[in-house]
Amino acid sequence: MLTRNGLLEALPEDRREALAALSHEVTYEAGARIFNEGGSTDRFWVIRIGNVALDVHVPGRQAAAVQSLGAGALLGWSWLIPPRTWHLGATALSAVQADEYDAAQVRALCADDPVLGQAVALYVAGIIGGRLRSSRRRLLDLYGPYGSGADL
Repeated sequence: MLTRNGLLEALPEDRREALAALSHEVTYEAGARIFNEGGSTDRFWVIRIGNVALDVHVPGRQAAAVQSLGAGALLGWSWLIPPRTWHLGATALSAVQADEYDAAQVRALCADDPVLGQAVALYVAGIIGGRLRSSRRRLLDLYGPYGSGADL
């Protein structure tokens, strides 16, 4: 059950099995909608195989892809932070296999085990920070006079 993924690797070794026990494997076909922006966050995933596009709703148009995630990536962080609604949508770009976690069970485990809870919170904060930096670079490339200065 203990697959190599960033979330489990971020935990102290003696806490990994407790979190892994709350997951089960799911699959999505290419093109499957996994969740919609504004929906309730009752679960999250760690991608094993495949790619998922994160997108933002654009009124009157097709959703605009803002990032893609691959193997080992955490899909969904909004489950941890109130109001616990999706900030983006997600669609499988290819066939996807992932470990799915029930968000309420994970939050309860984190509340019962502060060491595990802190490790999960720090991991998710790092994910949010990385995605924010990535979005900032893309915005600079699109709208900045000299781009972001980073080779993407």
